[in-house]
Amino acid sequence: MPEHGGNINIASLRYDRPVAEWLDLSTGINPDAWPVPTLDTSAWTDLPQQDDGLIEVAQNYYGARSLLPVSGSQAAIQLLPQLRPQSIVATVEPSYNEHAYRWQQAGHQLRVINDQNIDAAINALDVLVIVNPDNPSGRVFDQQTLLDWHRKLSQKGGWLIVDEAFMDSTPEQSLAAQSHLPGLIVLRSVGKFFGLAGIRCGFVLSEMDLLHRLAEALGPWAVSGPAREVAKQALADQHWHQAMRKELVLKRKRLNDLLRQSGLTPQGETNLFQWVIHPQADYIHDRLAKEGIWIRYFDKPASLRFGYPDNEKGWNRLRQTLLMIMQDQKIESIRGLASAAY
Repeated sequence: MPEHGGNINIASLRYDRPVAEWLDLSTGINPDAWPVPTLDTSAWTDLPQQDDGLIEVAQNYYGARSLLPVSGSQAAIQLLPQLRPQSIVATVEPSYNEHAYRWQQAGHQLRVINDQNIDAAINALDVLVIVNPDNPSGRVFDQQTLLDWHRKLSQKGGWLIVDEAFMDSTPEQSLAAQSHLPGLIVLRSVGKFFGLAGIRCGFVLSEMDLLHRLAEALGPWAVSGPAREVAKQALADQHWHQAMRKELVLKRKRLNDLLRQSGLTPQGETNLFQWVIHPQADYIHDRLAKEGIWIRYFDKPASLRFGYPDNEKGWNRLRQTLLMIMQDQKIESIRGLASAAY
């Protein structure tokens, strides 16, 4: 399967360092998570109830007419390829690698294209998958462009799938309000912005017919009772949403400034991570790991994704370690090359 961030146990074994000593910046998950309260015992002991109010709260939060709770958007990513006959499917590179992997695994004809080539390719496609904002590049596709692509696909029974896992801090850019349109599928996650990856809860926003088919494929009780209750409360906490969106903008600037001061200029960003293309990305990744800092490495292109530390000690540790590593003669020798190339 594709590799993901958050695999801190693997890092611990590989570099022979206890998990507790690591600074894990590899996921792009908000380290300042929504504060989970103590749940009523019934959330743990009773079967999950589908009429518990979660759908209504989520509809209000996303501004969507119809949606389906799923056990993380990953569940939908894996099942959606099984709901279509063999199709010509395009994903964009670089992007979240699970999409391409799951469509290809299901036997569809996969095309991995550059975002500049989508207009030229759209008429030959049945399905287009867009991650918006993209992971790891941070690029954002504007709403009108996405709706134009959707129109061309839906006219022939095709799908536009928009993975908005990192959209919560910029909801004005979301297609959630249009997700009821036939052939438009929007995926949302409670894991990133809310910092609640462990509850495995997400949503598929789409027309009811497709949601019924997806629900049938998932079966009953797809989302646990505790996950449903936590998600319901988190999605309803408007004061926390507003405060966190402001806080993440500040953290975005802080991390961007820190990386630039260390000699690493980000080529992409969202409010939850920074993306740095660098010809020595593998070397920098390894050096950071040897100092107990775990970040996400990508080989195409050679690049690094940095998430946020969870406290001041972590921010200072990242700054000091980067400054030490970037003073290395090996890095200094190619810094000019990196600046010229990117």
